[in-house]
Amino acid sequence: MKVYFSCSITGGRNDQPVYSAIVNWMMSHGHEVLTAHLANLEVAVEEETIEPEEVFRRDIAWVDAASVVVAEVSTPSHGVGYEIAYAIMTGKPVLCLAREGVKVSKMITGNPKLTFVRYEAADEAIEKINQFLG
Repeated sequence: MKVYFSCSITGGRNDQPVYSAIVNWMMSHGHEVLTAHLANLEVAVEEETIEPEEVFRRDIAWVDAASVVVAEVSTPSHGVGYEIAYAIMTGKPVLCLAREGVKVSKMITGNPKLTFVRYEAADEAIEKINQFLG
């Protein structure tokens, strides 16, 4: 399955180990993660060299090409929110994951057009993704 994985870049990278575990699991289970590079430790540096317009065009094309969107939303991000809304507007199934105890916008937690789940550790997040991709 083609997956668009969405996570914070400029908003903060504290959850990068979780991003990496998620992406590695999806790829090892045969999913094509169009945004696998987002799990890289140095992605913020890599993305600095790309013009904003190119990032927009590229990411919208990837959402369009994806079958589903999986978003880690523990760290607030304008881009992630935009990608989620765009995916919903184009009819894509969306899974949003957040660590237990973090505040998440009610625009995410209250949205009936997406699946929102909490997790305590990366392995629990992966189990939720496995159920979602089912």
